[in-house]
Amino acid sequence: MASDRLVCRECHRVNDPDNETCDACNSSSLTEDWAGYVVIAHPEDSQIATEMQVTEPGAYALKVR
Repeated sequence: MASDRLVCRECHRVNDPDNETCDACNSSSLTEDWAGYVVIAHPEDSQIATEMQVTEPGAYALKVR
């Protein structure tokens, strides 16, 4: 389930709960305190990806605390 996952504070990428570092940027700053969930398949064609400054496909949190 998405709510069990950890989110990177740096790039907002959603990671598995057993990760110690982010799969996308290798940051160790992961948190359980996040809200909203978006899956971006084609960031080059996505206005949301542009607003979020996302360049790689994947699952991202909309708000990270």
